[in-house]
Amino acid sequence: MRVAGLMSGTSADGVDVAIADITGLPSPQGEGVHIQMLAFATLPWPEAERALIFDLFAGRGTPADLCRANFRLAEVFADAVQRVAADAGLPLSSLDLIGSHGQTLWHDVAGDGRVTSTLQIGEPAVIAARTGVTTVGDFRVADVAMGGQGAPLVSIFDWLLLRPPPDLHGVAGGWRAVQNIGGIGNVTFLPPVDLDAAPLAFDTGPGNVLIDWAVRFVSGGELTYDQDGRLAGQGRVIEPLLMRWLSHPYFHQPPPKTTGRELFSVQLAEAMRREAEAMGARPADFVATVTVLTAASIVDAYARFAPGPIAEVVVAGGGVHNPVLMAALRARLAVQFGWEVPLIPHDALGFSADAKEALTFALLAYLCAHGLPGNVPACTGAKEAVVLGKIAPGRNYRRVILDL
Repeated sequence: MRVAGLMSGTSADGVDVAIADITGLPSPQGEGVHIQMLAFATLPWPEAERALIFDLFAGRGTPADLCRANFRLAEVFADAVQRVAADAGLPLSSLDLIGSHGQTLWHDVAGDGRVTSTLQIGEPAVIAARTGVTTVGDFRVADVAMGGQGAPLVSIFDWLLLRPPPDLHGVAGGWRAVQNIGGIGNVTFLPPVDLDAAPLAFDTGPGNVLIDWAVRFVSGGELTYDQDGRLAGQGRVIEPLLMRWLSHPYFHQPPPKTTGRELFSVQLAEAMRREAEAMGARPADFVATVTVLTAASIVDAYARFAPGPIAEVVVAGGGVHNPVLMAALRARLAVQFGWEVPLIPHDALGFSADAKEALTFALLAYLCAHGLPGNVPACTGAKEAVVLGKIAPGRNYRRVILDL
C-alpha cells in the first residue's frame, strides 16, 4: 500500500509529510513489515494557524474557536499532503491511505500518572474530503481507553523495524535505546532479536520545548529555536540549578509515563527563568542550562529504568540538529556508563530521523486498515494490544477495502 503519514508535534514548528510504500505483515506467518520512503518534507505552519495553535495551548479560546480550529488545521494538513505528493511527482490518486496524527492540544495526566484523556485536532474527514484519500486519524484515544498512556506510539515502529542484532557493539545482551527528541523526549528500549524480552518505552521529559521557550524569551521573540545551538554555546551551565531542576518529580516517576506541555509548561519555564536570574545567570547561561537539562534527564532515565545494558543510542527528532545538546548527551552517557556509548543518527539505520514520526503514522494507518494492533502494551501500559485509529472514508475507500 502507498501511505502518506502526517505529523505535527509538541513544538508545532511544521507539518511533516512522509509518503511510503508499505508491505508485509507483523506476524509469525508474515514476511515482516517493510517500508520504502518515496518522499518527505516539512512544511512550516502558516503564521496565523501557528498562532492559533499556541493560543489553544494556553487555554485561550471558546468552544467555537476549538471547533473551527479542528477544521482549519485539517485544511492545512490536506494541503501539505497535496503539495508534497505533487513536488515528488506522485499522483494523489496513487495514495491508498493517509495517516494523520493531528495536533495535540491536551494530554490529560492525573496526579498518579494515569492518562485520563487526550485530544488531537485536525479533522480526518476534512483531509479525506479534500484529497479523496481514505484517512485514518485520532490514534491515541484507543490506547488511552484501554488504560494506556496513549504514547509513545512510535514504539510500534521501533519494535517492528529496529530491534538490534545479538551482541551489538560487542555488548553481551546489549539493548538499543531509540531516543526521539522532539518537543518532548521519548525513548524505546529494544532487546536484541535473540532475547525473549518485551520492549519498554516512555517519555523521558522535555526535549526542545523548554529550550525553544528560553530562546524565544531571551531573543525577545525574534528566534523560535536555537539554531545550531548558538545561544547555548555562548553560555555556561549552572550546575546547582541543573541539579535542582532534575529533582522534578516526573523524572523519578517509574514508567509507563507520558508528559507534555501541560507539565513542562510556559508557567514552569517562567519559574525556571526567574530561578536562573536570581542566581545571576546570564540569558545565554539560562539557555545552556535548559539545553543540558534535556540531555541530563535522558541519561538519568536510562540509569533508572533501562531494562538491560545499553549498547547503542539512536537519536531522532529536531534535537539531533542541536550540536550543543548532542555533545552534552554524548558526554553524560560516557560518565554514567563508564564508556563511550555509540550515539548514532537514525539515518544510519536506513530511516530518516526527520521523517520517522510521520512514517510511524503512515505505518499506524496501514496497520489499522489491516485490522492489526498499533500499540505495544509493554510500552504504553495498555491492558491489551488494540487497533488504533478512526477511519474517514475517501473516494477510494471501496477500492482500498476490496484490495486488502
